Amino acid sequence: MTTGTSSPKPRLQREAAVDWSRIALNVFLPILGVVFALLLGAVMLIILKANPLAAYASLVRGAVGSRFGSTQTLVKATPLLLVGLGICIAFRANVINIGGEGQIIAGALMSTWFPLFFHAWPGWLLIPATMIAGFLAGALWGFIPGILKARLNVNEILSTIMLNAIALQLMNLLLQGPLMDPTGVAARTFLAQSAQLPHQVWLPRLVPRTLLHAGAIVAVVLAVLVYVFLWRTTIGYDIRAVGLNPDAARYSGINVPTFQALSLTLAGGFAGLAGVVEVIGVQHRLLEGLTSGYGFTGIVAALLGSLHPIGLIPASILFGGLLVGADTMQRAVQVPSSLVGAILGLVVLFVSGSALWSRRWAAQRRLGVEKDKEESA
Repeated sequence: MTTGTSSPKPRLQREAAVDWSRIALNVFLPILGVVFALLLGAVMLIILKANPLAAYASLVRGAVGSRFGSTQTLVKATPLLLVGLGICIAFRANVINIGGEGQIIAGALMSTWFPLFFHAWPGWLLIPATMIAGFLAGALWGFIPGILKARLNVNEILSTIMLNAIALQLMNLLLQGPLMDPTGVAARTFLAQSAQLPHQVWLPRLVPRTLLHAGAIVAVVLAVLVYVFLWRTTIGYDIRAVGLNPDAARYSGINVPTFQALSLTLAGGFAGLAGVVEVIGVQHRLLEGLTSGYGFTGIVAALLGSLHPIGLIPASILFGGLLVGADTMQRAVQVPSSLVGAILGLVVLFVSGSALWSRRWAAQRRLGVEKDKEESA
């Protein structure tokens, strides 16, 4: 006959197993996705008669092998981190934001016009005001699909993608008109760029003679604040409740459409802030092609970071290193740029796939735990 004191030990063992499986799902599975993508990329390199060891060694060397490479990795990671923070908020509310590119452009446009118009303001006032204005512009670009989702149940994937195209055409229109660099017009070069921003709005450099700017510190601080927002505030709890189970959240009195619209608005704001730091931190003017695909790559970085603001920090640095090191790899082993893009695309594919398997595995695990509870009852 079994005694009542023999049951807690197996139960504790099951709970420990659940904890370890959660770690494997949230951390190791996306990392394995990156490893498999690089292995498949090595096969492609061999087919093209390139040495994969030399190729990947040059990739690592280009990303972290010098002061320039290391700082460039952090420069690339900064907008990825900001975009990814918005993705974390949106995905936690069970909405998908594909509009990062357009929201970056909205923030970049505002962060160009604002300091050019208020160029007489001192830097201590102009920099934060420009960042807030860019955040609000991106938030507006995210609010549009958010309110369409909340009021008319319009699919947010379609609306955000269409707004990307609208933002791109709006930027092209303004760069050929009101925001065109007047010195270029005088020289009859007609470059697709704005005038240079006043120096007092330039973000300070963290490392001399590099592009690493103070926006990197701002992004890390915001990552901590987003974590506090999602896990330590009532609004963050409601957002996560909506994402975990919309029906249960609605039954408990949470206005599901409102919080989904709010999450898309915040996602747009953080993406707009990514556009701000690119303009006032790196380029110091608005340029055509400013987004560099950050709006899409930020989604994958967020998935690699398990949709957690703190996990997103190393994930963004990893993808920033991949972007910087890929250029070095292309020059070192003389492979076409399309192959480099294919390898990065494989990373995106495998990381996205690992996130899908992670969610399915987690769902099956929850069903198993509930079944065990029913049997024990």
